[in-house]
Amino acid sequence: MRIIIELPSWLGDTVMATPAIQNLIDYFNDPDITLVGSSVAISTFANHPRISKTYVLEKKYFGFYNAISGYGNFDIFFSFRGSLRSKFLKFFVSAQRKYQFNNKKYSNCHQVEKYNSFINDSLNIKLSAKKLKIYKKEKIINKKNRLLGINPGATYGSAKRWYPKEFAEVAIALSNDYDILIFGAASELDMANEIEYFLTKKNIKNFSNLAGKTSIQDLISYISYLDLFVTSDSGPMHLAAAFQVPTVSIFGPTRVSETSQWMNEKNAIVKRDLQCQPCMKRVCPLKHHNCMKFVTAKDVLNEVSGF
Repeated sequence: MRIIIELPSWLGDTVMATPAIQNLIDYFNDPDITLVGSSVAISTFANHPRISKTYVLEKKYFGFYNAISGYGNFDIFFSFRGSLRSKFLKFFVSAQRKYQFNNKKYSNCHQVEKYNSFINDSLNIKLSAKKLKIYKKEKIINKKNRLLGINPGATYGSAKRWYPKEFAEVAIALSNDYDILIFGAASELDMANEIEYFLTKKNIKNFSNLAGKTSIQDLISYISYLDLFVTSDSGPMHLAAAFQVPTVSIFGPTRVSETSQWMNEKNAIVKRDLQCQPCMKRVCPLKHHNCMKFVTAKDVLNEVSGF
C-alpha cells in the first residue's frame, strides 16, 4: 500500500496530526508512506522510522506542479490541509483514492480528534486517537540540574504572546531549582533577548538563550530533556506534550478545547475568562490585550507548585 500524505503547515498542527498518522500506519500494516509539506512539518518527521520519502513543497505554482509530477503513483492521498493550494495538489497527484481535510466538517472537539475523525471518515473505520508521537535524534546534553524551558513566542500572532518580563519573573523565581533554556525562532529573538536582559539584571547566570539557534530536530531534542516547560499556546507546547513534559501553558485568544496539550498527564492552563475570549485573532482587535495582560507570573508559579 503506497500512501502520500500532505502534512499541516504549522509545527503544532503537525504534532497534533501524529495520532491520526499512526492510526494509518497501524491500519494498513506497514504501508509505504511519502510525506509532503512545509520545511517545518517535514523536519518534524525527520527521524520517523516508518516514513519512506519526504518532499518539501515548492512555494511557486510552476515549480509546485513540476514537483508533483515526480512523486510517482500512489494508492491513497490524504491531505491534512484545506487550502486552495492543497486542492491543487489533490487534483494533480497520482492516486487511486484522494481525501482532503475540511475543518468546517468538525467542530466542538480537539484538533487531534478532528484530524483523527478525518482519517476515520475517509476509511470508514473507528480508531481512537492515542498519544502524540514524535521521534527525536540522539543529542547529548550535559544535564547537571533539572531543566526549565521558557517559550515566549507563538508564530500565529502577537495576541497569543505573554510578556517577556513575566516570563523572566517566572524563570528568576525558579532559578535556584532549575537551569533555564530560552527558546524561540529567529523572528522571536527580541523577546528572548528581553528575557535574557531581565535575568542578567538579577544576576541569574544559569541560563542559555537558544532563540534562533536551533533546528526543529534540535528543538525536539531539547524539549524532550526538560523537567518543566512554561509556554504560550504554540508548536513547542505540543512537542512537550509528546514527551510528557510537565507544562504550564498560557492561553489568551485561542480555544483551550481545541489546541490545549493532548494527553499530557502533567499540564496546567493559565487563562482569564473574559467576555472577549476566545477571539481567535492574530492581533488583539480591542487593542488592550487584557487576556494576556491580566495573567501574572504569580499565576504561573501557583500552577508550577501543584506539580
